[in-house]
Formats: sequence, C-alpha cells, structure tokens
Amino acid sequence: MEKKSQVYGLRAIIEAIEAERPIQKVYLQKGLKGNLAKELESLLRKEGISTSYVPIEKLNRLNRNNHQGAIANISPVVFVDFEILTEKVVKEKKEPFFLLLDGVTDVRNFGAIIRSAECCGVDGIIIPKQGSAPVTDDTVKTSAGAAFRVPIAKVNHLKDAIFYLQSHEITIVAATEKAEDDLFNLDVSGPCAVIMGAEDKGISPSILKAADKRAKLPLMGSIGSLNVSVACGVFLYEVVRQRLK
Repeated sequence: MEKKSQVYGLRAIIEAIEAERPIQKVYLQKGLKGNLAKELESLLRKEGISTSYVPIEKLNRLNRNNHQGAIANISPVVFVDFEILTEKVVKEKKEPFFLLLDGVTDVRNFGAIIRSAECCGVDGIIIPKQGSAPVTDDTVKTSAGAAFRVPIAKVNHLKDAIFYLQSHEITIVAATEKAEDDLFNLDVSGPCAVIMGAEDKGISPSILKAADKRAKLPLMGSIGSLNVSVACGVFLYEVVRQRLK
C-alpha cells in the first residue's frame, strides 16, 4: 500500500526535490544504472539529502508499487532556513533560545525533545542533515504535536551553525558528562543555545570544542547517564528557571 509520507520512482523524486518538498531520506537500489538514476544521485549530493543504498528486497518491503529502485521519505513537517530563522529570532527576541542536536537518532527521543523544547519556549531546533533522526509520524506523535509548533532547521554542518550563532552573541552551552561544572552552578540566563549529543556517544569532540560553556548534571545513583530526552528537559528547564528569577 502506498504511504502518504513517501514518493517513489526516479522522475517523481527528482521533481519532488526540485519542488522543494521536505525530503528527509532517499533509499536507492544498489547498482542502479541509467541517466535518470545518475541525475537523481547528483541532485541528492547537491542538496545534501541523506541517502542509503539498499537491496531491492528492502525497497519492496517499503513500497510494493513500481518504485523503479528509488523511494523517498517525506517529512510531515516543513523545515525552515537556519539563517532566516536566526535573524528573525535575534531581531524579535531579547534573549534568543536555541537547541542543537548532535547525532540524536531515535525518533521517539527526538519527539520527546521537541515536546520539551516547545514547553520551554525554545525558538528553534537545529539538526545536521546527515546522521539525525528523521521527523516521522512517530516523532510527531511523541512530540504531542509540538513538531508543528517549534521551527526545525537542517544544516550541512553543525559547527558552522554554532559559529553563526556565536556571531550573534548567543552563548553555546554543551551538555556533557566530561564537564567540570554542574549545570546548576552555571549562568545560562542570557541568550543561549543548548547542545545535546547522541544517545551513545554524546557530543562529538569537534562540536564540544566549539562550545562556549560545558555543563553536566549531578548524578546521585549508580547509572552513569540519563536518557538524552530526559537530560535535555532538565537543561532546558534550568534555562527557564534562571530567566524567571
């Protein structure tokens, strides 16, 4: 059965990309040949769209129609332009509040994070085009609809987004167990952007190095870390708490 969140067929996917549909991932059959296949691959590279090369059996499981070796997943939300979002928020808000996600790949964690971000008044969520959880129907459901309310921007490189935010005097705060300071001893009351890392590896070293501040959560039990969506909620609400003083 055809899914509304999919576009299939080489020409159809090319036209969807050119029409700026919010395509989040494309599955291509391994060894696919022909001019249309080459045109699509070139377009995918140019637009930085996540692509997986898979056996035809995988494609047949995703869609039973005549997919021609190509299936695209369409996001249920429309992503915003990062620079336009930043300029708008900086112009309208005295204390901009952003959230950056470095490698969060679980769709339900992503949904829970979006829900917390909306409740905390986050102005925008920034994710890299590659290596991030897609916005699926499960993401939207877990977010309780918040995915339609919080602007989400995709960028080619998260580090470039950090530098851009820093150029607008927005402090970058990284959530990491490697930090010396506890979050509750850190001043996060001003314009800031919180970075949360991947479920298993945390924030990548290069991104961590680019941050202005690093903070950890005090842990009283024997387990070494919190679920990323829970930790994110604590970080975001500490910003809210300090701003409400």
